Amino acid sequence: MNSRITIIGAGPGGYIAAIRASQLGADVTVIEQDNVGGTCLNRGCIPSKIMKTTAEIMEKFHRAPEFGIRVNAKAYLDMQQLMARKQKMIENQTKGILNLFDRHKIRYLKGYGYIKGAGLAEVRLKDNTVLEAPWDKLILALGSEPFAVPSFPFDGKRIISSNEALNMEEIPESVMIVGGGVVGCEFAFILSSLGSQVTVVEAMPRILPLPSVDEDCSKILQREMKKRKIKLMVNRTVEKVENSGKKVRVSIGPSPFLENPSEKDKQLLTVEVNKVLVCIGRKPNTPDVCLEKIGVKMDDKGWILTNERMETSASDVYAVGDILGPSKVMLAHVASTEGIIAAENAMGRKRVMKYEVVPGAIFTMPEVADVGLTEVQAKEQGYNIRSDCVLFRTLGKAQVMGEIVGQTKIVSDAENNKILGVHIVGPHATDLIAEGTLAVQIGCTVKELAETIHAHPTLSEVMLEASFKALDRSLHG
Repeated sequence: MNSRITIIGAGPGGYIAAIRASQLGADVTVIEQDNVGGTCLNRGCIPSKIMKTTAEIMEKFHRAPEFGIRVNAKAYLDMQQLMARKQKMIENQTKGILNLFDRHKIRYLKGYGYIKGAGLAEVRLKDNTVLEAPWDKLILALGSEPFAVPSFPFDGKRIISSNEALNMEEIPESVMIVGGGVVGCEFAFILSSLGSQVTVVEAMPRILPLPSVDEDCSKILQREMKKRKIKLMVNRTVEKVENSGKKVRVSIGPSPFLENPSEKDKQLLTVEVNKVLVCIGRKPNTPDVCLEKIGVKMDDKGWILTNERMETSASDVYAVGDILGPSKVMLAHVASTEGIIAAENAMGRKRVMKYEVVPGAIFTMPEVADVGLTEVQAKEQGYNIRSDCVLFRTLGKAQVMGEIVGQTKIVSDAENNKILGVHIVGPHATDLIAEGTLAVQIGCTVKELAETIHAHPTLSEVMLEASFKALDRSLHG
């Protein structure tokens, strides 16, 4: 008898786990109360990149004379068409996932899934019909949703989350983004390029204050924000939001993380904007799933705890994706990898998740990408490091594209030349990081990278130049 695997959640973790489990011979059931694809497809990665693509085209249109193109008309944003394109692309990818379920003979139940007891889940359909989904192995891919600030909760109109930001009928004249993390920074560039006056408030001393993001990347991005007239307030927090006619009045105070604030830092600032976009984190979708019935342990915030094999505290129960919380890595490609590992282990294999080689991809303008250790992390771990940077402006391809802002940094072990980390800010950084990820994954040295022929003229040459520099053989960088 084939193993019965039930998966609750059809996001990038759940649906990938379903396909892999089916490939390995399992009878698979997938339960999803929303549309397949999860946050990534419906309210995250894909729709935000659709908006970013439009924003980039708008920018290129305005720069057309630089490239020898005369433009007599002014470019205007057609928000209705943009939203229609977004919806069409989401629908196409949704159909693609459902077709994959059919091809792999995966049973798909659209409804609210919860645990009935050991070995049994139930699904409440839209018409209140309840179906059973028995399992030998269970994979939880429950996902997360935007976290609201209790003192100014979402109203869906003036105080919004990323969900509403991706469904706006018009671009606001002004917007304050609360949180300068990944989502906040991506929206800052998108909305600014589409015509909004953007202010970003971040409680930490820099934007993208993630341990994995190199501080130089943050500095370059902050400089680009200034060029685009995006106002940035670091070491600050939003304390209160009040209605003020057609706008909202935002009160901004010092960050609680700021040590020894000056009198100037302590001053309360007031800004009026059309909308406030809150991007300060997410919360788990664990309530009402009845995980306690099978003994799945969670932390005090409701994130599920797993080991490196994606196993929970409950026998034969695995968990993947956002539901593991920020102590892991909340990215779609991480969820998919976790899904594959969970499916394979559920089918008797022995695989572990390697979080140390996860690439980060941030779709700002320019993009930011990273993998492996930063300089700070490498030093903390006791490495004798060297750090070598090459500017994109040294590349012919970057000059041709008119995209010369940014750099690539290779962090390597000074004793054996092993590549410990790669940090890129610049054009197509999120594509270029794949080479860095492979280098860190296989333990590549800068010498081996320098001996790898890179096509010319390409942006990938920035990795070649950085490896030459790490060998004190710099050619152009």
